[in-house]
Amino acid sequence: MDVKYDLTSYVRVLKLASTPSWEEFSQISKIAGAGIFLVGFLGFVIFAIMTTLTGGI
Repeated sequence: MDVKYDLTSYVRVLKLASTPSWEEFSQISKIAGAGIFLVGFLGFVIFAIMTTLTGGI
């Protein structure tokens, strides 16, 4: 484990990183929100189907 090499690579990555613009952040937020909604909706549909098939809770 070469600490000096590791620190150098971390610093290089931090130098390349930048704060996203508002448009980029907004687009990423919309896509992430749509993905969360889709997963939740899919879970709800599976729950509803399983509840119907097994006779309810």
